[in-house]
Amino acid sequence: MPVMLALCVVLGIAIGTFYANHSSGNRLNIIKSGSSRLNNLLNIIEDQYVDKVNIDSLVDKAIPQILSELDPHSIYISPKDMQLAADDLKGSFSGVGIEFNIRKDTLHVQNVISNGPAERAGIVAGDKITSVDDEPFVGKIVTNEEAMHRLKGPKDTKVKIGIVRNGQKKPLFFTITRGDIPQKSISATYMMENRTGYIRIKNFSETTYSELLIALAALKHPLVSNLIIDLRDNSGGYLEPAVRIANEFLPKDKLIVYTEGRKSVREDHTSDGHGSYKNIPLIILINEGSASAAEIVAGAMQDNDRATIIGRRSFGKGLVQKPLQFTDGSMIRLTIARYYTPSGRCIQKPYVAGEGKDYEMDLISRYQHGEFFSQDSIKHNGPQYHTSIGRVVYGGGGITPDIFIPEDTTAVTSYYRSASMSGQIIQFAFNYTDENRQKLKTYKTMEELNDYLIRQKTVELFVNYAEKNGLPRRNLMIKKSYKLLQTYINSRIIYNILGEQELNRYLNADDPAIKKALEIFKDKAAFPKIQEKDGENTRQVALKVNGDMPSSLRKHLTRYA
Repeated sequence: MPVMLALCVVLGIAIGTFYANHSSGNRLNIIKSGSSRLNNLLNIIEDQYVDKVNIDSLVDKAIPQILSELDPHSIYISPKDMQLAADDLKGSFSGVGIEFNIRKDTLHVQNVISNGPAERAGIVAGDKITSVDDEPFVGKIVTNEEAMHRLKGPKDTKVKIGIVRNGQKKPLFFTITRGDIPQKSISATYMMENRTGYIRIKNFSETTYSELLIALAALKHPLVSNLIIDLRDNSGGYLEPAVRIANEFLPKDKLIVYTEGRKSVREDHTSDGHGSYKNIPLIILINEGSASAAEIVAGAMQDNDRATIIGRRSFGKGLVQKPLQFTDGSMIRLTIARYYTPSGRCIQKPYVAGEGKDYEMDLISRYQHGEFFSQDSIKHNGPQYHTSIGRVVYGGGGITPDIFIPEDTTAVTSYYRSASMSGQIIQFAFNYTDENRQKLKTYKTMEELNDYLIRQKTVELFVNYAEKNGLPRRNLMIKKSYKLLQTYINSRIIYNILGEQELNRYLNADDPAIKKALEIFKDKAAFPKIQEKDGENTRQVALKVNGDMPSSLRKHLTRYA
């Protein structure tokens, strides 16, 4: 017994010493490689650091830094940002149904979604929201993130909103029951001249494919001789709807895209031949803002010689991210593979791991090197590939269009840049809309409204407004940029009153890419065709075309809630 007791005492001392060292400064001696070092480092900081540290906050800051050392598209999404990230691609969200922007620390209702909860409660465009759930909501606290946090929420929950309305001396209060709000990824569908249909796709969400079928049906397909799909400034989204959309336009057994990575076996996505629009002449518009899923569609159409691609070289995002969720509700999107077009080219532009700043500056570098203005300035560093009929295409950085249309900057002046980049045009357009809303609402088409705005000399009104707000008048520059200023100002007012469909119709009326597309559809003998057997049907496939315009006017500084 004495011997056993002595052994127990010795063993107890040894175990106690080990755990004492393990939880104190001697931790440094047992730190191992890789993830063990990170875990132990956090434990040491929590145990010994001079001040109290929020470890969760530290991890939130550390994980993005770690992922940035891998590639530009592996990202971390914190728990508080998860819902917003999901809403962007889901195609709907639960909220009150308004489109808003923030001016002078106040949330302004830009538009009210038709038949949505806010409209049913009595909210109208032009209202200024000053309180939410009886708490003041003005001043520096008013941010896009905070507004969406307060106004969005689970379906059937209630939120009380206080608003200030023009013509009303006292604040008004409305209780809104939140509901499902559709978030459309197709912003315009209409017929142009020469029986040409036009569809603009902003992103690829869960609902994009079904939206496309509805849009094509709305164009009355038998009456449509040609089709333009506008993917400019489409930053991508889900792969599946992009593949299904490409499938609608391809005959059977055509490769659309494939993915492959170190731990991801090659996965081919091939057309099944069930598409309803395999024969319609097709043109796709792209620019430097077209990325990921948009590039997959454009690349599939180009490599299969199915459509003519018009515009400027696309962004060059060809990495596949897999969502991986943590138990705390946060998530990482980790790059696991690359996209490859049917010809075998990877559209991912070059990058150096850990040097994200250079990657982010790529578009500016392209601009400075003249790529937006001259096709000859496009640098093809990747290998050559060939389409189904042998045309040369290039890998290593985006989709190069079949026909290039430069950005026209001849009318751009420093006055125009100051007016647009300072936000003064948007502010003026909003104020003008707000003050004249009842009159403006009497015009139902962009043609009628634009004619009225031209008669009102909105450029002169803006110049006076800008001068009072610190932008000096520059008569010669204003004269040179007059048309640009008028287009920007009137487009914002048209958008405020009539929405995105009429905005796109207005901008497209003078768009060089659209003009080139219509010109090619009109003179079909002016570009090559190939005959290709598809069962018993013979289809004609357009091979060559080209065009594009500055797209900054299409980007709206608005948010939804």
